[in-house]
Amino acid sequence: MTTVDVRTAAGETNGTVELPDDIFDAQASIPLLHQVVVAQLNAARQGTHKAKSRGEVAGGGKKPYKQKGTGRARQGSIRAPQFTGGGVVHGPVPRDYTQRVNKKMKAAALRGALSDRAREGRIHVVETFIEGETPKTKEALKVLHGITEARRVLVVLARDDEANWLSLRNEQSVHLLVADQLNTHDVLVADEVVFTTAALSEFLGVPAEVGETADADSNEEG
Repeated sequence: MTTVDVRTAAGETNGTVELPDDIFDAQASIPLLHQVVVAQLNAARQGTHKAKSRGEVAGGGKKPYKQKGTGRARQGSIRAPQFTGGGVVHGPVPRDYTQRVNKKMKAAALRGALSDRAREGRIHVVETFIEGETPKTKEALKVLHGITEARRVLVVLARDDEANWLSLRNEQSVHLLVADQLNTHDVLVADEVVFTTAALSEFLGVPAEVGETADADSNEEG
């Protein structure tokens, strides 16, 4: 079972948390990851693109010039595809890009993506980014930069964690997600993934269990 240090808002380490192997040490299937990510991106497409065909373009009902004797190629309409303003051949039409991916496939892909990040040491846990309930972007970023300087960071928060959300939402390098919205695409796009302890507990569906550090144990024994 993978163990990750828990950082505090003061930049110190306050115990550890264990990441269950069934989620953070699973086998990643590249074809499955690809299928799920493509399906997710396709689901975000509107599919409202439309180009008019020759029969839908207004005008062009009259033959532009006589059939013979002009020395030019015969033409029947100025709305033919070869003319400017004419119809489009095989142009895009409205369609639904949705691909069916069942829940088990989505869950397996997410486990594979998280496991890949965990094996590379790119999963982090922090108690909170700010102290108190007042949003403070500068302090939150200081804590985040103490954990990672990655260009793309995925921060996972608990659903009711409004203070941390307001503190980090305007930072361009940070992508915020609620724990129950965690998905394969956002994990793979991010260089680092940072959970708050509340968000990790919410994601795993179990109460947060933070172990004591070795230093704390030694002090208690002393």
